[in-house]
Amino acid sequence: MGNCRTLCIAGNWKMNKTAAEAKAMINELTSMVADINDTDIVLCPTFTALTAAVDAAAGTHIAIGAQNVHWAENGAFTGEISADMLKEAGVEYVIIGHSERRQYFGETDETVNRRLNAALAAGLKPIVCVGESLEDREGNKTEDVVGTQVTGSLAGLTDEQMEGVIVAYEPVWAIGTGKVATPQQAQDTHAFIRGKLAELFSEDTAAKVRIQYGGSVKASNAAELLGQEDIDGALVGGASLTAADFAGILTNRPRNCCQCG
Repeated sequence: MGNCRTLCIAGNWKMNKTAAEAKAMINELTSMVADINDTDIVLCPTFTALTAAVDAAAGTHIAIGAQNVHWAENGAFTGEISADMLKEAGVEYVIIGHSERRQYFGETDETVNRRLNAALAAGLKPIVCVGESLEDREGNKTEDVVGTQVTGSLAGLTDEQMEGVIVAYEPVWAIGTGKVATPQQAQDTHAFIRGKLAELFSEDTAAKVRIQYGGSVKASNAAELLGQEDIDGALVGGASLTAADFAGILTNRPRNCCQCG
C-alpha cells in the first residue's frame, strides 16, 4: 500500500469492570503486550474506572479511551461528561456513536457530529462508529445506511481534522451475537467507507484514515480480518474483557506495513 496506517486495536469494555478490576486486568495485560510496539493499543473502561485505568497504564504503551462524550463544555446535562473532563483525567481516545448509543440512547448522526467536534477541540482521538442492522444488510441497504452515517457524522470536518479520526465499522448484526462478517464482507464495506471518505475529503486523506472492524472479533479470526487491505484495526467487545483473550488478538495481528520499510 502506498500509505502506511498503524493498526489500532481498541477494547470497549461497555458496562463492565470496577476500578479495581480495571487496574488488575491492565496490570495483567501489560506484560503480555510489552513487546508490541507497531500497534496502537487502547482500552475503554467505564467512566468510574478511567482514573484507575490511566494510573495503571502509566509508563506502558496502552492508551486509555472513554466510551462517550458530551458536546457541551459544561452545563445542565445530568449524567453526561465533557471532553475537557476526559482530557484532564488522562484519557487519549473516545468512542463516539457506538450502535448501542444509537439504539438505546437516541444518538443520531447530528449528535455524533457535535460530540465529535467537542472531542477534536479538546485534543482527544475519536473513534466514530458506523454500521448497519441485519434488516439493512438483508435488504441490500448496507452502503446507503453506512454512507449516510459517514456523511452525517463527519460533516463539516477539515481534511486535517479527519486525519485524526478513526472510523469503526460495526455491523450491528455482528455485535455480541457471535456472528462475524466474512473477511470479504468486512473488506468490501471498509473499501466503500474509504471511497466515501475520498468523496467527502480527498484521496490522500482517505488513504490516511484508519478504519477499524468491530463485531465479534476474537483471537481466532483476528489475523484474517486484520489482514484485509482496508481494515486497520479492531474495536473489540467481549474478547477485550480478559487479558488473555485481548492479548490473543494482538498476538495474531498481521505485522504492520510500516515494519516493511
